[in-house]
Amino acid sequence: MEKIRKIQSVTQFNVERNQRVLHPLVSVLDQSQSAPVQAGRWLSELYLVFLKHARCAPLIYGRQHYDYGEGTMLFVAPGQVFGVEEAEGEQVQPTGWALAFHPDLIRGTPLGQHIKDYSFFGYEANEALHLSDREQDLVVDCLRKIGEELTHPIDKHSKQLLVSHIELLLKYCGRFYERQFITRDHVHKDVLVKFESILADYFGSDKPQTLGLPTVGYCAEELHLSANYFGDLVKKETGLSAQEYIQARVIDLAKERLFDLSKSVSEIAYEMGFKYPQHFTRLFKQRVGQSPNHYRLN
Repeated sequence: MEKIRKIQSVTQFNVERNQRVLHPLVSVLDQSQSAPVQAGRWLSELYLVFLKHARCAPLIYGRQHYDYGEGTMLFVAPGQVFGVEEAEGEQVQPTGWALAFHPDLIRGTPLGQHIKDYSFFGYEANEALHLSDREQDLVVDCLRKIGEELTHPIDKHSKQLLVSHIELLLKYCGRFYERQFITRDHVHKDVLVKFESILADYFGSDKPQTLGLPTVGYCAEELHLSANYFGDLVKKETGLSAQEYIQARVIDLAKERLFDLSKSVSEIAYEMGFKYPQHFTRLFKQRVGQSPNHYRLN
């Protein structure tokens, strides 16, 4: 079985690429100036942001493969596995840029409190960010500014300035992802159609009785998307979270089934995947404004 190595510190990240360590908690590398790396997989304990300028070896991210084109970005959060796929023991020369920062750098800062809002850290490799030339220039400018700050001796301003530059970079990336959602709107509408089909098939089977209500994770997996990307896609297209969208479809189906007076509200709740009928009643009342019993009698 292939051994998964760990990236535990910024120092390790730099040393393995034969680069000087300018700060113990953050680093920006011009990958073309770094030493080749051995193909394999790593478990990151750092936040990593990769920008690729040119096509290079296929990248492994989780269980997926991605053959990078020009101007693409990938984001790795602590606890995620990534790597480069080549022949065993093969040396690979990285290209582009890499930003690495330890969670301790942002701890206690506004960015640390809101880092989870940058949901693209949970996207899969096939959901990478593709940049225009202008967008790529802005990203590189942000990375250069972080690099320039690292050349200054560490003082009381260093942490705030570094974190501010990183946050600006992530905000730009969030904006660019929103643009990507818009430019791929036709693809995303196809995803919503498939999403509806998955829900219809789910409730047309015995899965609600065996698995319970469909989850966001289940639907995302059926669509071959990460839960984060799927959730962001649904939100951009419908204005609802993926969970709210599922609940809306559950209530629509429940309204139809409530017209079958041969079944009690509890029986309908169990058939639809609710473990407890009172949970169904509570959700229905929140969504419709009246209880299931009142609804079927009106």
